[in-house]
Amino acid sequence: MSEQQDDQQDRSRVASALHPDHKVMWVHRVGAIVVAVVIAAFGVLGFVGGLSFFDTEGAPVAGLSTNGALSTISLVTAVVLVVAAIRGGRLSSTVMVVIGVAFLVSAFVNLALIGTAYNLLAFRLPNVFFSIGAGLVLLFTGAYGRFASKLPDDNPYRQERGADDEEPEDAHRQPRPSTRAEADADAAMAEAARAHAQGASDDDQRRRLAAMDSARTHEERREIWMRFDRDGAEGDGTGPSRGRALA
Repeated sequence: MSEQQDDQQDRSRVASALHPDHKVMWVHRVGAIVVAVVIAAFGVLGFVGGLSFFDTEGAPVAGLSTNGALSTISLVTAVVLVVAAIRGGRLSSTVMVVIGVAFLVSAFVNLALIGTAYNLLAFRLPNVFFSIGAGLVLLFTGAYGRFASKLPDDNPYRQERGADDEEPEDAHRQPRPSTRAEADADAAMAEAARAHAQGASDDDQRRRLAAMDSARTHEERREIWMRFDRDGAEGDGTGPSRGRALA
């Protein structure tokens, strides 16, 4: 029963983390809608002109060159972006990044095809510049608030992962010991780690190192080591001391 409750809480946390009203989600949606409106208008104007489908010369539309194929692709892409914006969340971000990369690739591929019989989308230099601009807008707005080494605490993608999936910032930090006992523990831990790496660790060192595997910070590892010293236990460092147990 507790596992089911935990699953429900996790689903609730994810749902609230990717709330459609969050600022990050609105950036994704607005970016997708803006680009969708622009390329949809371009596609509609191309169809109104009655252009042939694979005319490599194309015809000028709003300062760009187009034909039936490019107009069709523009409208289909606009529909995909609108659907992604409506769905929101991770899907919206992923679709924008993928289409943004596709715009950039298309710009450079079609740049090489300009003036050839393989220029099936009737690209001209203005089309290349527009494709690069639209691709960058989609790429940056789609990646906004999602792909970064350090995300703020209220970021929905960070909340979706959950605090348990992230390693504490000080996980590998080894703070200076504040007492002689802590200094001795640090030295003993280092010596045990070296002995274990060389295959020369004794039973006590192996028990202590095994008990520290679950610790996530240096302070936790040190505390477990010192607990062995205090208790004299042979288990995981949490039992009563041997002397007290005999007493």
